[in-house]
This record gives sequence, structure tokens and C-alpha cells, in this order.
Amino acid sequence: MRDIPGPPTQPDSGLSAIAAAGGLHAYQLDLHDRYGPLVRFQLPGAPSAVSVADPVLLEATAAVNARPDKLFEFLAPLCEAGNLQTLPADEHVPFRRALLSVLAGRPSHETCFPAFTALATELADRWAGMGEVALQQELSALSLRMICQYALGGDIDDPARVVSAFETVLTVYLGRLHEGDDDLPKAERALAYLREVVDGVLAAGGSDLVAALVKAGMTAARIRDTVLMIMLAAHHTTGVAVSWTLHLLARHPEAAARVAVELDDVLGDRPAPSYADLKRLPYLEMALKESMRLFPPGPYGARETTEDLTLGGHHIPAGTTIFYPFWAVHLNADHWPDPHAFVPDRFTPEASAGRARYAYIPFGLGPRSCEGASLAMVEAELVLAVLLRRFRFEPVEEHPVTPVERFVLWAEDDIRMRVRVRRPPG
Repeated sequence: MRDIPGPPTQPDSGLSAIAAAGGLHAYQLDLHDRYGPLVRFQLPGAPSAVSVADPVLLEATAAVNARPDKLFEFLAPLCEAGNLQTLPADEHVPFRRALLSVLAGRPSHETCFPAFTALATELADRWAGMGEVALQQELSALSLRMICQYALGGDIDDPARVVSAFETVLTVYLGRLHEGDDDLPKAERALAYLREVVDGVLAAGGSDLVAALVKAGMTAARIRDTVLMIMLAAHHTTGVAVSWTLHLLARHPEAAARVAVELDDVLGDRPAPSYADLKRLPYLEMALKESMRLFPPGPYGARETTEDLTLGGHHIPAGTTIFYPFWAVHLNADHWPDPHAFVPDRFTPEASAGRARYAYIPFGLGPRSCEGASLAMVEAELVLAVLLRRFRFEPVEEHPVTPVERFVLWAEDDIRMRVRVRRPPG
């Protein structure tokens, strides 16, 4: 692959270059700025890697159903029954099928919708008495409660502590993987607490998801691992997606006003939408999608080739890590004119129809894409509808908002907003 453009080889496998750029997400943007849509680069844990930021080239990799073990090793401590993120294809296919039977199903979404609405309304009631809020902290805790309701059939007592425990586990184990500072006993205590929480809620009842996993013949350990991983993925990504959307709308008053008018027209005197109403809120959905284009909650993914393939005329041997820099794909100027601008109308049906299939991949692509994508959209649109129906959001100008990589595309020091009541409930 020496003919593929890329940076000079570094003795530390590129770790210093990644750190100097401010994280892997920013490093990828810089690489593709300098070297084009296909880049050969060094990645700690991957002996041979290429990054692909062109949606047409991505099509040639879409069927790959293997993940590089080393890159996902930091998630292994969360799984007692084998790392769910790197299951071999013969195990992963039936596992994925069991998850999709519930996570992608409208009946289960509709069943849980009233409980989701109650949780979002409870948050809005509390925010009505607050002048300023930290979006990511609050919305991650809300998303965690929602996914626990969905995946476990119940709520949890201390969502803030669970969010903190996940943060500790990921930070410490990811740090150990990259030979950074760690506090292993603290992480082990946090992981034991997370398993205790899952066991407690599972013992209190069940859910459609748990029933589907039991029906698929999953062991008790794998069921718990699955629920834990879903909690991790769902609360991080959905809470962050809603936070970035509120941030962008607060910075673009005309778009925010258009969302408010749409909500008033559809909801009338009601403070929250019904499940059917979500289909009648197209501009809200477009604003959410444009937010996830500009700030994809999960900024990258990776696969490992199990056989040789060709990308853009270049030979890619088996065993190569194919890196998906979602952020760089979403900012590719060949497919997104004025890519850094917030323009929800990019997602009208007409505009979307003329776009390359993989130009927009916030939930990944192929057989390892996110099984919970449709559920995440339902949750995010509901929360946005409840909050934007009731409040107007104003940025705290003296508080900087800087994207950083913390497993997801987070904002350093959170996103702080002033909350102004727009319409009282009812």
C-alpha cells in the first residue's frame, strides 16, 4: 500500500501525531485535508491501516463484517462472555438479528413512547425552574433512563452515578490500552457497580429485548453484557446528539424559529408529541440529521479486511484496518457544499435523493452498523420536540464549546445554555 498517500512513519505508531492534533477525530480531518480521500496512516493497535473519507470508495468496504480486535480491546472488560464488539461473523449475524428484532421494531418503540414522554416531560419541568443548564450532563442521564426503560423494562435510581461509572471504566481501560495513567481499582469498582445495577433491574422485571435474547439462546452472562453495552452506547450517543442539536439551533435563530413554528402547528395545545406526530415534524428531523452530520456522536468506526480488496485502484491486502472517519466523510466538500455551514434543508427528500449513499453515516454502515439507529432517532426527536416546544435556548457566550474525543464527540466542559420558557405546558 506504499503508493497510497500518507504521513511519514513514526516510531511511536502515530500516537504523538494523534495527541498533537487533539485526538483521533481531529487527526483524521487533518490527514484527509492534506492527503485526500484515501490515506495510509499509522494507528496504535493496527499494524496496517487506511482511512476512507470518500462515500463512493466506502461502498467497496460495506460488506466487511470483522472488527480489529486490538482497537476494541478496551471494551473487553465490560464483557464477561466475549467482547461483543468483535464477535466473529458466524456469531455476530444471529446476535445482530436478535437485537434488530426489537431495537428496530415500531411496536416496541410505540409501547415505550409514553414512558419516554414522561421522562422527557419530567426533565422539562425541572428545567423550568433553572436559569442555566449543562446539556450533555443532563441529557446523557435522561437518555440513560430511557434506554434502561427500553432495554431493562425499568428505571434506575441514580443515573448520574451510572454515567460517571461508565466514564471511569472507559477512561481507565482505554488509558491502559494506550499505556496512559490509570486507576484500575477505581475502574473495577465502577464496573462492579454497573453490573450490580443491571442485575438489580433485570431481577425486578423484563423487557422485549431481554425476551428476544433469551429466545435466541443467549446465556445469562451474554444477556447482561448486551444490556450493559446498549446502555453505554445509547446514553452517550443520544444525549450528545440532542445536545449538539440544541447548541446549533441556539446559534441559528432562524432555524430555531422554523422548528418552533412547526411544533406549534403540529401539536396545537399539547406539550408533547404522540408517536405518530414525529412523522409530521420533518424540519425537526432535518435539523437533527444536520446536527449529526456536523457533530457525529460516534466520530469514527473501523473494520478489518478478511480478504484482499481494491480501493480507488489501490490493492488493500487482507488483515488491513479500514478506518471510517465519519466526521471527515460528513465534511467532504465534494458531496457537501459549504460543509461547515448548518443547513437543515440538505436533508429534504429531493436533496437526499441526489446524494451518494454513504455520504451520511452517523450510525455507521454495513453489517456492523448501529442496531439501535431507529430507536435513537425516536428518542432524540421526542426529547427535542418536548424541549423546543417549551423553551428557547440561548448560548452562554462566555462558556466556550470545544469538540473533544471522549469515546463520543463530546464538548469539553459541556455545553451550557440559558433556558427561557417559551410556552408553558398545555
